[in-house]
Amino acid sequence: MSVETICSTLEKLERMHKSLLELALKKTEIIKIGDIEALDQMLKDEQAHVAAIDKLEQQRQQQVTDYLVANGFAATDKMTVADVIEAAKQPADKEVLSAVRQRLLQLIQALKQQNDLNQKLVFQSLQVVNLTLGAFRPQQESINYSDKEVKGTNTIAKKSYFDSQA
Repeated sequence: MSVETICSTLEKLERMHKSLLELALKKTEIIKIGDIEALDQMLKDEQAHVAAIDKLEQQRQQQVTDYLVANGFAATDKMTVADVIEAAKQPADKEVLSAVRQRLLQLIQALKQQNDLNQKLVFQSLQVVNLTLGAFRPQQESINYSDKEVKGTNTIAKKSYFDSQA
């Protein structure tokens, strides 16, 4: 396993994350206009991207593990690109890996921020919908099931029918 193979996979991950970020930006606009059908399609597109990213991430993990084991490191569950950067023998390999890793980390951070914004927008939209529904919903009178007496048309106090039958 070579550093070039790992770099290639990282660059593919970078492209997929850029594409996912573009979808997240488009999703923000869709949420703002409230187009449910477009939002549904956007979610399907995002799921396809996430599945592809997951597959590439598994490849990256395997490549990193193979590289480190081939260079005499003990295999662990979480071997990272940072470990490969430390283990790389060529300074050029270290620089390339560091650059790609840094770009990918920046993309992931931007994607997190955009997803947080989208989540807040969706939450606010739901609040508006609930508020609107609440305004149109008739207010129900509270029903009192206590032992209070109910006054009828005559002057004698009566128990309510419900209370007397219970």
